Amino acid sequence: MTTDILSLQQAFDDAELHADTDRLDTLLADDFMSIGERGFQLDKRQWIDRHADFAYLSLETAELDVRRYERTAIVRCVQRSRASWRGDEMALTVRLSQVWIELPGGWRLAGIQFSSLDSA
Repeated sequence: MTTDILSLQQAFDDAELHADTDRLDTLLADDFMSIGERGFQLDKRQWIDRHADFAYLSLETAELDVRRYERTAIVRCVQRSRASWRGDEMALTVRLSQVWIELPGGWRLAGIQFSSLDSA
């Protein structure tokens, strides 16, 4: 069953869209790591703190694929977004992969990696 993982993925998207840093703090594993489409890395604190300069204007997730293994789930999807970074607007289309892990306190997002796609 993948419904719980899809619900977590949606909760993460909602927290990102609304810059809900408290919810992000709960959803992300303590050792969370993000790898951006240009290879840069952000740990949990950096990911959450980026919301001081970054804001989503819109966020659409499609082509969701969930693979589940005992206490791990991998979510792959395509995201199209409009965002603002320090006041400059941008449009992004990325394929991303999320790794969710089940810990004693519940499921947490341990990693996310982005790959740029053509905006067309």
